Amino acid sequence: MPREKKPNLYRNTERDIMTFATKEGQPYHITAYPEDIGGYVMLPGDPERVLDIAEHLDDAKEITFHREYRVWTGNLDGEKVSVCSTGIGGPSTAIAVEELALLGAHTFLRVGSSGAIQEEIKCGDIVISVAAVRHDGTAERYVELAYPAYAHYEVTLALVEAAEKLGHPYHLGITLSSSSFYVGEGRPGYGGYFPSHAENLIKDFQMAKVANLEMESATLFPLASIFGLRAGGTCAVYDNIVTGELAIKGQEENIEVAVEGLRTLIEWDRIKKKKGKKHLYPTLLAK
Repeated sequence: MPREKKPNLYRNTERDIMTFATKEGQPYHITAYPEDIGGYVMLPGDPERVLDIAEHLDDAKEITFHREYRVWTGNLDGEKVSVCSTGIGGPSTAIAVEELALLGAHTFLRVGSSGAIQEEIKCGDIVISVAAVRHDGTAERYVELAYPAYAHYEVTLALVEAAEKLGHPYHLGITLSSSSFYVGEGRPGYGGYFPSHAENLIKDFQMAKVANLEMESATLFPLASIFGLRAGGTCAVYDNIVTGELAIKGQEENIEVAVEGLRTLIEWDRIKKKKGKKHLYPTLLAK
């Protein structure tokens, strides 16, 4: 049975982004209603990874699959939680954050994959991002480059708690987000194209103690901060660009850390609410 069409909920101001809403009142790309989306959303890049994450939720069901945006929603410890793929890179990630926030999401957790640039980080390890180097370009359309790209401390701390509880190998570090998978991440392009500015990219950021490379966090983190939301990220390591190691593994462990981290964050949010506190601090959790 087709869903009942609803009035457009989002055309609140003349310049509201949802002048691009569909006639059914849904955002233009993520075709869902507010009741379809949880306040907590996990953001993998790959639409197929949505299914792997959804297996960890209770009563999960697919909400929509339009372009790169595949959305499933279920329950985690009695809280509505969604999973939405973002595709690759900043532009599609920004669309997801904009439209999911409009639908009521307040906490975003990137669940991704990456390449390491520190020798001690092995394939299959997990990198929990504390901040991102802004080589993405998308967030620059929102705010100047001097604005930092940092993960929300509560999300980061919950991920650390989860990794420690599960015993999965992890690293805390700064992540470089690039808008280019090849030359922008220190890999020669087609025909060996490798300009001088790319030749020392990996070496320079390795020296600066950057942990890994991916393509979304430097968009996600600033946008969440600008909008007054929370965001964090965890990535499985598929290759080490410095050592040459390549092994596609660690994704299930990374998902486990993300889900357990979100479970922890939900618990902490309930404690904050019960005690009437806005921010988490260590003694608040003391029993």
